[in-house]
Amino acid sequence: MLQQVNGHSSGSDTQGGGFLREDLQEFLSGEAPLHQLDDLTKVNPVTLETVLRCLQARYAADTFYTNAGCTLVALNPFKPIPQLYSTALMREYHAAPQPQKLKPHIFTVGEQTYRNVKSLIEPVNQSIIVSGESGAGKTWTSRCLMKFYAVVAASPTSWESHKIAERIEQRILNSNPVMEAFGNACTLRNNNSSRFGKFIQLQLNRAQQMTGAAVQTYLLEKTRVACQASSERNFHIFYQICKGASTDERLQWHLPEGAAFSWLPNPERTLEEDCFEVTREAMLHLGIDNPTQNNIFQVLAGLLHLGNIRFADSEDEAQPCQLMGSIRTSASLLQLPEDPLLETLQIRTIRAGRQQQVFRKPCSRAECDTRRDCLAKLVYARLFDWLVSVINSSICADPDSWTTFIGLLDVYGFESFPNNSLEQLCINYANEKLQQHFVAHYLKAQQEEYTVEGLEWSFVNYQDNQTCLDLIEGSPISICSLINEECRLNRPSSAAQLQTRIERALAGNPCLGHNKLSQEPSFIVVHYAGPVQYHTAGLVEKNKDPVPPELNRLLQQSWDPLLKVLFPTDPEEQPSGQSRAPVLTVVSKFKASLEQLLQVLHSTTPHYIRCIKPNSQGQAHIFLQEQVLSQLEACGLVETIHISAAGFPIRISHQNFVERYELLRRLRARTSSGPHSPSPDERHSEGSLCTEAATLQPLLQDILHTLPALSQAAATLGDPAEATPAPVCCGRTKVFMTDSMLELLEHGRAQVLEQCARCIQRGWRRHWHRKQERQRQAAVLIQAAIRSWLTRKHVQRLHTAATVIKRAWKRWRIGMAFLTSKELDGVEEKYVSPVPLSTGSCLLPQTQSSLLAAIIRLWPLGLVLANASVGVQGFRRKLVVWACLQLPTGSHSSYKVQTAQEQAGITSIRALPQGSIKFHCRKSPLPYADICPEPSPYSVTGFNQILLERHNLGHV
Repeated sequence: MLQQVNGHSSGSDTQGGGFLREDLQEFLSGEAPLHQLDDLTKVNPVTLETVLRCLQARYAADTFYTNAGCTLVALNPFKPIPQLYSTALMREYHAAPQPQKLKPHIFTVGEQTYRNVKSLIEPVNQSIIVSGESGAGKTWTSRCLMKFYAVVAASPTSWESHKIAERIEQRILNSNPVMEAFGNACTLRNNNSSRFGKFIQLQLNRAQQMTGAAVQTYLLEKTRVACQASSERNFHIFYQICKGASTDERLQWHLPEGAAFSWLPNPERTLEEDCFEVTREAMLHLGIDNPTQNNIFQVLAGLLHLGNIRFADSEDEAQPCQLMGSIRTSASLLQLPEDPLLETLQIRTIRAGRQQQVFRKPCSRAECDTRRDCLAKLVYARLFDWLVSVINSSICADPDSWTTFIGLLDVYGFESFPNNSLEQLCINYANEKLQQHFVAHYLKAQQEEYTVEGLEWSFVNYQDNQTCLDLIEGSPISICSLINEECRLNRPSSAAQLQTRIERALAGNPCLGHNKLSQEPSFIVVHYAGPVQYHTAGLVEKNKDPVPPELNRLLQQSWDPLLKVLFPTDPEEQPSGQSRAPVLTVVSKFKASLEQLLQVLHSTTPHYIRCIKPNSQGQAHIFLQEQVLSQLEACGLVETIHISAAGFPIRISHQNFVERYELLRRLRARTSSGPHSPSPDERHSEGSLCTEAATLQPLLQDILHTLPALSQAAATLGDPAEATPAPVCCGRTKVFMTDSMLELLEHGRAQVLEQCARCIQRGWRRHWHRKQERQRQAAVLIQAAIRSWLTRKHVQRLHTAATVIKRAWKRWRIGMAFLTSKELDGVEEKYVSPVPLSTGSCLLPQTQSSLLAAIIRLWPLGLVLANASVGVQGFRRKLVVWACLQLPTGSHSSYKVQTAQEQAGITSIRALPQGSIKFHCRKSPLPYADICPEPSPYSVTGFNQILLERHNLGHV
């Protein structure tokens, strides 16, 4: 959304520019969050975008006050915050040794003005200029400042002094509802727009105690009584009477329910300001009793009825216009004679000749309407001035009792409506004058900062808004002078003719423009806050503000007590009107009062508070940037930002500047030889001493010496404008530079960082490739070692298993051989390689011989295989059994081996012990193996008895 509000960009559009701007923003803002920046001058760079972002961040953090150099920006929170304006906080700011070091607050401004008055031997009057739109918090700000001065400017030992301060404060605060009811109205921009300006003087005695106050008003928009723009309303007081009056009061003032008044547009709209009881109570506290109040409201009701009077053109020009409606109600409410009132509105009295002959001329319908409106405006303006005088009489102190004052100026803000007339021209003219005063004061403060920093620079080439002021009030020819001249001419004024005169006489002024598409005669003035189009129709008549003498004489005939006070009879009044001095125009009066106000401001030390309204809905926690931007333009803060940009908007401390741009010395080290290129050890030692003031200056000079090289490099890239070095100044504690200088430094820094990044990337890639190669070689070695280790472990396990089997097998063979030798009792076993067959005496083949030998060596395993349910069959089974038993062989005979498995199956070579036969363990049963024991009813018993056959083995 910020990009939509402001298209300013402070960086290159290259790739990664967004990150660079974000990084640069963090650096320029001191790496502090935006909501922690108490001063908008600390926002670098000072642009509309950064100012809006800072204000929005602080508003989101419920921080509503921000310094802007010599100005305090106040955001309206639109919610009650009692702790922010408590008496304890007032005393805290008053007792603080340095209030400016506390958080920004209106109490800081109040305490600073109070200390300025109190600390000087010859006190200088102070002034606080509170500007902003209606609803931005100007009234609340003035009210809080009044409370602050009532607390700090009252004598702590004198109860009477404290009571006087409270009484003055209460009466001034009560004056606000009254002055707002009679001086504020609903406009297109605001529901409670101030249609006048006021300056409140808080009067202090020699002991700096508040003893009184005085209110001065400027330029009441009295034309609003009789003329309201579309979708706007009249002054609030008229709606308060119609909506808040009781039944008896309605009957007394002839205001029945549902009555329509032409000067009361949009009565159906209900605003917060339509509170009749608050206004009546405030008037009562100001010393205006109920009878006087009723008298005031009766006169206002008479003005409403006066607006309903209409006239129609008469068929005979010599006859007065015909009256449409009744004038009786208005005459009775104003207590004026009915016939003289009607005659004054219809007939104009002219005095001519040396003898002052009186002529009576009937007025046209337009002239009748003008005289009616003039009567209403005259009464309302006198009534408003009388109310101000009543307020001053109740709060003003004796001139001998006070010596200095603190002024509070509450002025209307810059205005630009679809239809702008003399009122807007005067209001914007006043804002131009105040803006010039503010600019002069701001430039003075900025120049003082440059002087403190030791900079030789001034704003001699800056003309601020003097050109626009020359257009409006310049001499000898200006807009004001041309309008006044039109008023003095004895001829009817034409809107088109006035436009032509202004364009011809002031064509050379650059602040004057013209809208060729406009159908109505108009001219455009380019103000500091933007161009405004003013319509010339009715401009001269409003400036004349003619008050026919017969209207004054008519009002002096009123029986109403209030009108008698407002229009006293002047006994010295001469009937001749030509002997009087020429009547001053509205522009002349306003210019004189404005000059008087500026003289007062110039004689004081000014302080500025800019009240900002975050949104027009009056809701909390809503920050609309477009509306805030328009208000910043209207109050002149944007112009101040532009002025700051015209000087040195970028201000960086020496320490931060060296830390960020020290790497630019690499460029100087590359372009120049040896002496200027510090070694790594020297750079490290210099970096460690950057915090010392003696080391910062040489480093700064080295960095600044690289600027010509950067400018030449920028020029070679196709931008000749960068060939000349941008202005930069090195102060005592800060480095001041422009946006172009900052961009140049950032471009050089980006180049150095890019070169460093490339070097780092090359070194990293080389290191990474080397590391990958070393890792690959290490992985190969580790894999080979793991495979070798796994193979060795596998072979070792096999070797160990083989060794265990071999050892067990040898042990078993030895044991079996020993048992066999014992059991055969010395019978020598003879082994013949050919094994006899079951039928015949043919020899085995060579392969069977080898198999036989293997089987003989592994006879236990073979025996198991022979007795298994599956395995070798037939001859090979028998051969295995034979070999396992190691039976003796002969050359002439063979043995028939008949296994028990073939008969009944065997499970072991030897029989298990059966029965309880005792047998010597050393006695082998083999000698008795060929003896078949007798059958017995009991089972065959014997130890290690061979159960291969139940009968003797015979020869085949």
